Amino acid sequence: MSVKAIGTYKFPSRDREEIFGDNIITYFSWEQHLLFAAPFLLFTPRDVTFGQLIEDRVKPLLVSDPQAGEIDWNGVEWLNGDKPFAPDFAATLEANGIGHKDHIRMITLFPSALFPKP
Repeated sequence: MSVKAIGTYKFPSRDREEIFGDNIITYFSWEQHLLFAAPFLLFTPRDVTFGQLIEDRVKPLLVSDPQAGEIDWNGVEWLNGDKPFAPDFAATLEANGIGHKDHIRMITLFPSALFPKP
């Protein structure tokens, strides 16, 4: 996620990539879903696969939503920032083009009656 500053930083950012060693920050959001108003910040090992990210990190965060069990994971539309992508669940985040502080967005078919896909 890019930052728009009103001035010049006179110090190094405290969330720059080299500080995190073998980990990266990944943002994740379920688009157009009101129970989760902001992206989750996930502290993620670099070598984790996309499938592990979803199974081990994302699904446990979504279980509080009554619709979480209805997600058709094969029908999800994925974006990295504003760019659509088709993740390889067996490949690492890096192999999927996901880097430090990237925003992974998940779009499902519901609640399409109230909130059409962007």
